[in-house]
Amino acid sequence: MLRAISPIDGRYHSKTKELQGYFSEFALIRYRVFVEIQYFIALTQHPLPQLKEFDQEKVDQLNNIFENFNQQDAIEIKEIEKTTNHDVKAVEYFLKKQFDRLGISEYKEFIHFGLTSQDINNTATPLLTMHAMQEVYFPMMKELLGKLDEMANEWSGIPMLARTHGQPASPTTLGKEIRVFVERVENQLKLLRQVPYMAKFGGATGNFNAHYVTYPSINWKSFGNHFVEEFLGLERQQYTTQIAHYDNLAALFQGIQRINTILIDFARDVWTYISMEYFGQKTIKGEIGSSAMPHKVNPIDFENAEGNLGMANAIFAHLAAKLPISRLQRDLTDSTVLRNIGVPMGHTVIAIQSILKGMSKLTLNAHKLDADLEKNWMVVAEAIQNILRREAYANPYEALLNLTRGKANIGRTEIHAFIEELEIAPALKEELKGITPQNYVGIY
Repeated sequence: MLRAISPIDGRYHSKTKELQGYFSEFALIRYRVFVEIQYFIALTQHPLPQLKEFDQEKVDQLNNIFENFNQQDAIEIKEIEKTTNHDVKAVEYFLKKQFDRLGISEYKEFIHFGLTSQDINNTATPLLTMHAMQEVYFPMMKELLGKLDEMANEWSGIPMLARTHGQPASPTTLGKEIRVFVERVENQLKLLRQVPYMAKFGGATGNFNAHYVTYPSINWKSFGNHFVEEFLGLERQQYTTQIAHYDNLAALFQGIQRINTILIDFARDVWTYISMEYFGQKTIKGEIGSSAMPHKVNPIDFENAEGNLGMANAIFAHLAAKLPISRLQRDLTDSTVLRNIGVPMGHTVIAIQSILKGMSKLTLNAHKLDADLEKNWMVVAEAIQNILRREAYANPYEALLNLTRGKANIGRTEIHAFIEELEIAPALKEELKGITPQNYVGIY
């Protein structure tokens, strides 16, 4: 770990190790093996004369190659690749050896039959991405949303001075401001779940050329749709070049990017509330805040999250912008770029864990929130002038403007003195005096 170039696999290894099952070189090889095996099994279920005698009882043994795939198998494939200098061909040769071992050598030329490497890569990659989203990302986001929801409920009755342009504004509640982020993330997750996981599967240039010329009586388009949907659980792109057009993958990355942007906004807001002393932070025995200043309890979790989310978004942006572009029917630029999907996912996972950790350390300083409200009675001017408008009082906005704009030390005394001087009914004066920064929080 100390020699890792990327902090994802070094410093933050413990936080990202769950992603290794989806985005590592080992994982990519394993998923390729899975696709090749499933493809062969699908072929045996169609009327190919050369496969009609295949013993279907061997299917479980074929699936076991994937189920029991281990580090040594991956190393063997990498050794083959040293000769082939082609990663997918190395998988094919590995599987042919497995067919020899299982006593079904006569069928091994139907491994990778009619395919190009992108039929494997462009099914393996969306499949491993879908599984990572289902098994890592969405559960983690569910946990984060749950914590945000708890905070929003717990602090729903805590009045808080709002700030627009950094200046005191109409009061709100702390819980409602947390609820804003709950809704934003929920909406984007809803959109994210709607993005289909699509795969390219159709031979060298997407037209099933080799399949059709060999077996012209078979409806290969129907076969491809059935294989991708039923065997892999993906959707097949109907018209492609040699590679997937990646538009849906780009949409997925942009969706995660938008959620990350919302989380950056949240992290910055919480950081600011901590600096305003609205939140304190629980201390952890033995933990150091500053190497020079012993008193410091820094909001490092939210800073860590912001930095990692920024890194993730920069890479997601490149993936989304680059992948849908390929010269004519294929160039190789997508290959090296696709291998980096785990990098922004890793930074995203690190950030979410940091936010969760930071949230667990927050303590509410209700006294500070109340003190800020009490110092800013001018915010009830909006309420007063609108009630006066209701009562047809002449120029109410201007009257409050002269009293409050740019003034300091406008408190209860000054506001109530202003109300007393108004030529209005006593009952209306009492109504206006009943408005305080603490109760002028509206509804939500």
